[in-house]
Amino acid sequence: MSTDNPCLRCGACCASFRVDFAREEWAGAGGFVPEALAEPINATLCRMRGTDHAQPRCAALVGRVGEAAHCAIHEWRPSPCREFGLRAPMGIGDEACDRARRRFGLASLPE
Repeated sequence: MSTDNPCLRCGACCASFRVDFAREEWAGAGGFVPEALAEPINATLCRMRGTDHAQPRCAALVGRVGEAAHCAIHEWRPSPCREFGLRAPMGIGDEACDRARRRFGLASLPE
């Protein structure tokens, strides 16, 4: 990603949505998502800590949303985060991105 990519300083998605993912992705089950940052919620799903709060904020989010926020486990992030950010390297937003950004008073990204 280029350094002018808004996703490198945004973090709004990480402080807006619940993140559930397949248990196989969790380090406790042989995957890569660190055990300390997620927890199993049933036999097949895990959840990133902090994302089920009334005001969600993923435990892996570092920094201040909209200014200099980033994922501390970007290389090991779960599949929902990977899928959400597929267009992020190009600095392109979508409806979910816009919703998250609006929560923090940030302008929409081009679609």
